[in-house]
Amino acid sequence: MTAVGVEGTGSYGAGLARALTAGGFEVVEVNRPNRAERRIRGKSDPLDAYQAAQSVLAERGTSTPKTRDGYAEAVRVLRTARSSAIKARTALLTQISGILVAAPEEIRAKYRGQTSTARVTMMAATRPTGDSADPIVATAITLKRLGKRYQHLTSEIEDCDADLARIIGDNAPALLTINGIGTAVASQLLVTMGDNPERLTSEAQFAALAGVAPIPASSGKTTRHRLSRGGDRAANSAIHHIALVRMSNDPRTRDYVTKRTADGKTKREILRCLKRYIAREIYRTMRNPRHMPATNDLRPQRLALHATQATAAQNLGVWPTAISRIEKGTSRDRQLIERYRTWLNNHEKISA
Repeated sequence: MTAVGVEGTGSYGAGLARALTAGGFEVVEVNRPNRAERRIRGKSDPLDAYQAAQSVLAERGTSTPKTRDGYAEAVRVLRTARSSAIKARTALLTQISGILVAAPEEIRAKYRGQTSTARVTMMAATRPTGDSADPIVATAITLKRLGKRYQHLTSEIEDCDADLARIIGDNAPALLTINGIGTAVASQLLVTMGDNPERLTSEAQFAALAGVAPIPASSGKTTRHRLSRGGDRAANSAIHHIALVRMSNDPRTRDYVTKRTADGKTKREILRCLKRYIAREIYRTMRNPRHMPATNDLRPQRLALHATQATAAQNLGVWPTAISRIEKGTSRDRQLIERYRTWLNNHEKISA
């Protein structure tokens, strides 16, 4: 089979890569030319093409491109709309605050002490009247328009989240079973792995791709590693978020942090280790997903015991909505499901 090296298969080279693949060619992603060599030899399209061909023949500086033909590509596109809407909404709040700072006291007093959400809700519900040439009227009209725009962006973000949750629930529910992963984080990890995750043949490759592989930083008698500054920074941010969530509410992770702190490790070093362990767990879960246990029998069992969701939640130390999600089959918290089932069985023995 003839192989073709293409630079930028995820952007400008995406169309060419699809056409070559459809034509029966093997497409290989090549890295951009070496900067030092480019400074020495110069740059032109023929030189870049020659360097790409050399990389493919030598199997150096190449990788398998994403196929971009499945649900992961759909998630990537949806995340694009979501991220831009979030940025626009954040900028909108800053703009509203700036207008209120310089607004007349009559308007400032109306919104003083309100949260951002309550403030924009009040702004969108107002009905300013009068001559728009009056600064007070013009300010009120502008705030109303900005408030309605905020609500529109919020609705757009919620629609994107609903689409992402449905795609992830149908195609990669195993990701949601990992502690600290929600819809936003799971969607980013799916985008990073792509529609052909088999191109990552080891967990070390995934760790390097996500930018959590340990980098040697030893010198003299000091032996240490540092955080990686390469890889997909969005995936690194997602794994960093998981680590922070676990450090705040996961007993096993908190025990690990306490132990490594006593060993003399700094917080940055502990985070580096945690992120590497999390990457390993994510990779193994994606390659060997565990099926969730059936939960459709839990609600009838609870009703037979004349117990409410609030009672179960109080005994398990969670919110009633968590119990509701388990009974509906939308929860991916395997540990909580097992705790809930055990509590029901013990409650049934006591009643008997």
